[in-house]
Amino acid sequence: MDIKKKFGKQVKKLRLEKGLSQEKLAYEADIDRTYIPSIEKGERNVSITVIEKIAKALKVKISVLFDE
Repeated sequence: MDIKKKFGKQVKKLRLEKGLSQEKLAYEADIDRTYIPSIEKGERNVSITVIEKIAKALKVKISVLFDE
């Protein structure tokens, strides 16, 4: 599995564990709501800035987003 898909799968897993909708996560991360679905599908090459925003919104360390 490529890194974008692994990352997206982990974002989705953590989002669901926190009980957040895609829209709520996008709002908390201050990114466009249409961006989250494509991240979770592994379709986006996400910048480090967006990775940091997602980690903060999920209240996890950045490294957790890359755990398998």
